[in-house]
Amino acid sequence: MIKGKESRPHIGIFGRRNQGKSSIINALAGQEIAIVSDQAGTTTDPVKKTMEIHGIGPVVLIDTAGADDAGELGTKRVSRTFEIISQCDLALLVISQNKFGKDETDLLNRFKEDAIPSIVVHNKSDFEVLAEATRRQIQSFNPNITVIDFSAIHRQGVDDLLRAIKHIIPETAYRSTSMVGDLIKYGDTVLLIAPIDIEAPEGRLILPQVQAIRDVLDNDGIAVVCKEKETDTFIRRMNPKPVLAITDSQIFLKADAMIPPEVPLTSFSILLARQKGDFANYLQGTPHIDKLRDNDRILILESCTHHISCDDIGRVKIPRWLTTYTGKKLLYDVVTGLNRLPYPITEYSLVVQCGGCVLTRRQIIGRLKPAVDAGIPVTNYGMAIAWIQGIYNRAVSPFLKEISDPANYL
Repeated sequence: MIKGKESRPHIGIFGRRNQGKSSIINALAGQEIAIVSDQAGTTTDPVKKTMEIHGIGPVVLIDTAGADDAGELGTKRVSRTFEIISQCDLALLVISQNKFGKDETDLLNRFKEDAIPSIVVHNKSDFEVLAEATRRQIQSFNPNITVIDFSAIHRQGVDDLLRAIKHIIPETAYRSTSMVGDLIKYGDTVLLIAPIDIEAPEGRLILPQVQAIRDVLDNDGIAVVCKEKETDTFIRRMNPKPVLAITDSQIFLKADAMIPPEVPLTSFSILLARQKGDFANYLQGTPHIDKLRDNDRILILESCTHHISCDDIGRVKIPRWLTTYTGKKLLYDVVTGLNRLPYPITEYSLVVQCGGCVLTRRQIIGRLKPAVDAGIPVTNYGMAIAWIQGIYNRAVSPFLKEISDPANYL
């Protein structure tokens, strides 16, 4: 599976100011890639650095501002640091000089709340080694947590920390599940319908299409790619018929009319929803589209920053289709990346997440967690479009064998 920088495992480095968080990144990477200073508060905003860890592959290290930052600006930095937590697959809590207090327990509580595994790194051990009393204090808070004595300056403890990272980080963070591997077998043909429209990047395919093609090939299948204009002609003469057709969600209706009913049909976005989204909650949340009322507020979550066109799927088409389908006066907010919500999550009646091709599963689950915890229905682009266009059952049916009682979702 092709992974961009944002979809690689994310390891966050947290702790108070001047504990050597940036120095630890440099020690792990074996080069000076983060700015280091004796002055507290050198790191002001989360900074991402990419490195390779043997046995895991490329990872993204996130250097964060100190959890004890002060002042009006410092409070904003701390808030930003805590927002990063839900995006991480693993957290490193950095302490030094055997200081373990409220700032550290607040962070560990947040890691626990977000179900993020963590490691405590006692840095600057060249000045003061980790005391057994400190180790016991930390492990009384969490008996199973790993605590490592470390010296970033002398590169002591690097091998121990790397071994701990490889042991503790969830395998799902760096081993992607397949998009179609359980749907096809050796030599099967998969038809991929890839419109070339105003939103298609110049000279290339969009990332979900590329990921799907690669996944078909990785699973020893045959990927046939065409535009929607050629699909009808091609499918009539294709023998044998494809075992699966995957379309861009925006042309679901056209694809539904062209693809014979005996050929399973879904979309790139729904494949992503199953691969690394909150698929079970999407299945439960999508039907709530029919329960929307006048003045309900809809939150649309984008993942990547991109040029916004007049046919933008998240900002233009989905709001238009939802409004037309429901016949209701709906209010829409579009939020990209880690930007803050304009209203509390409880103000929303539905959350619509994009496919998330550039995100990790952890990041998508973390992004949706406040809504799920608050009982707000969630769905994703492809599943919402399929529902609106009346082909939801067909679009999700290839995956219903995973569900104990499909009737609950249809």
